[in-house]
Amino acid sequence: MAQTILFVCLGNICRSPSAEGVLRAMASERGKALEIDSAGTGDWHLGEPPYGPMQRAAQARGYDLSPLRARQVSVEDFARFDLILAMDESNMANLKAMRPADARAELRLFTDYAPQTRATEVPDPYYTRDFDGALDLIEIAARGLLDQLGE
Repeated sequence: MAQTILFVCLGNICRSPSAEGVLRAMASERGKALEIDSAGTGDWHLGEPPYGPMQRAAQARGYDLSPLRARQVSVEDFARFDLILAMDESNMANLKAMRPADARAELRLFTDYAPQTRATEVPDPYYTRDFDGALDLIEIAARGLLDQLGE
């Protein structure tokens, strides 16, 4: 099963860095060694830290996102990662459009790992302003992902 995981959202300043931070912390707690990264489909925030309100919401739950910096997803990521997880259908469409024919990465929606929520995407808190709601869903999906990866 996947040992290298890339989370992808639009700008890589809210959802995907939060998912990276949450999964990194949960995997560490379980003693699971994973390579985890995040990226955005857009290039507006390259090199920037995660969005302040998102960082504060994550910090309140014990997740430190401050070392992370936004980057854009690249064609090379499809060879580097086992699993690329999109935060919504728009991100998925962008990933499918750039996916090379020989890609080894499996593409899935992150919410596939949280079927009990019936969510089809992680809503973008940059627009919804619901940082805690996004983190709730990210935590549920991260637990589901780790459960599928096994102990």
